Amino acid sequence: MNGLPTAALAFPWWPTIGAPFANHLWQSTVFAGLAGLLTLFLRKNHASTRHLVWLIASVKFLIPFSLLVTVGHHVGWSPEMKTPSVLLTVQSISQPFVSANSGQSIASTTLFALAIRSLPSVLLIVWCCGFAAVLFYWWSRLRRVSAAIRGVAPVRSGRELEALRRLEQDLGLSNQIDLIFSKCPLEPGVLGIFHPVLVLPAGISDRLSDAQSEAILTHELCHVLRRDNLFAAAHMLVEALFWFYPLVWWLGGRLVDERECACDEEVLRLGSAPQTYAESILKICKFYLESPIFCTAGVTGSNLKKRIEVIMHHQTPVNLSVSRKLLLSSAGFLAVFIPLVFGLLHPSKTHAQSQASNTSSLPVFTSISFYEDKSGKPGVRIFYEKRRI
Repeated sequence: MNGLPTAALAFPWWPTIGAPFANHLWQSTVFAGLAGLLTLFLRKNHASTRHLVWLIASVKFLIPFSLLVTVGHHVGWSPEMKTPSVLLTVQSISQPFVSANSGQSIASTTLFALAIRSLPSVLLIVWCCGFAAVLFYWWSRLRRVSAAIRGVAPVRSGRELEALRRLEQDLGLSNQIDLIFSKCPLEPGVLGIFHPVLVLPAGISDRLSDAQSEAILTHELCHVLRRDNLFAAAHMLVEALFWFYPLVWWLGGRLVDERECACDEEVLRLGSAPQTYAESILKICKFYLESPIFCTAGVTGSNLKKRIEVIMHHQTPVNLSVSRKLLLSSAGFLAVFIPLVFGLLHPSKTHAQSQASNTSSLPVFTSISFYEDKSGKPGVRIFYEKRRI
């Protein structure tokens, strides 16, 4: 390496900030790639399973493997244990960005060296600006949805409320959710995480039949049962923190696809006719706007054409076999187990051990002799002689 990469690696901030962050992005990318392979393997199974796999890949961005390694460091039992070659190979693959020796720092005061030295501060400012922009984007969209229902009282009667209460009992929902009619032409959706509220556009009953209305209500209650708004909010945090990384935005699209497909499968399983359900979705798309925010679970998300085709074909998904359950469990176990084992086999040194290792590398002398210079030159000079062990 030469030029900018070499200069960047020579500064002290690379081993403490640059290398760990680059390794974390690399590990999360590989993890997402393996998750994608798993979803291909599970394409004939329930969409809820694939949604869970993508969700774990998203949450991985918030949990670096180095955190698990640190946990293993603190519970390590033998600093003399030899690390197996397999774990060393895994480490070299998972941490391709090495921490360069910070002692080889550049002492030059040239403009190039100053630019490299100030690079972390510049990147931090850019990241803060992007983070704030994403948060403002989500806040402005949430404000639009909140403004549509501000001051609107929950519905206390009507056939929509009766159908909602009946479906809540059929689905086993313990807590009743409020129903609100909005004058804004937004699609039906569930707003809120811990106290969800079902928002329907005013006059929707005049455009949908009873069967179609029940299919839409069932779809929204499935979002409540699955806690999709909570999971969507978690991924929104990932997008805000890693706004510069296109992969997290792509993951968001996969999460929307699978969550809507999972709700579609549940609606059909509960007895809605495929044609009735497909017509209700198309009518919602015709008369109402899509929800502007990711964590407000609606009806019209994902690839609409593909969803309608899947609904009309209505192929019952295959339940997970024992072998596939074992595969998923093993993959999750290894993702946590390998970093912990690596930390166990490399326990962190205590401060006393670190001091001892530093002093052991220094030369040791038995005696030092001093004598005066008697050459007759002006001034007094003292010479000393060191004798090594």
